[in-house]
Amino acid sequence: MRIKNQKDFCSGAMFSVVGIGFAWGASNYGLGNGARMGPGYFPLVLGIVLTLLGLLIAVQALGKTESGDGEPVGAWAWKPLVCVLGANVLFGVLLGGLPSLGIPPMGLVAGIYGLTLVASLAAESFKLKEVLILATLLSVMSYGAFVWLLKLQFLVWPAFITG
Repeated sequence: MRIKNQKDFCSGAMFSVVGIGFAWGASNYGLGNGARMGPGYFPLVLGIVLTLLGLLIAVQALGKTESGDGEPVGAWAWKPLVCVLGANVLFGVLLGGLPSLGIPPMGLVAGIYGLTLVASLAAESFKLKEVLILATLLSVMSYGAFVWLLKLQFLVWPAFITG
């Protein structure tokens, strides 16, 4: 059988791999049942649905009729990949710190600014003013949602500012 649409096939395979990973990770937690769901119930169901969706997309890519343009999958876009993954790692480090390396937590606001600045470097054009406006809006909305509405207790500002 020949792959008619490589992009769809690769997307389906990726969905299936991520879905299997979620389902496998859920096996470490109690599942419960439909009426009293345990912590592993939702990741297991999500993993199963994602795997089935991925298989459906991959099988359709093997079909007799070409779907889409049938172009082969291109080369890896390394710059966006590194920027987006690096931005997420930076967010985690800024939010929680790295005590083993002596890096203190810098809080939610610094984490969002770092995430936004580094992730925006993945784009073709970088406009600092727009990125700073976006980071400010994201910080305000995150503060409103997580601290003010949900009343979650975590560091918002660096410790050297709040004391």
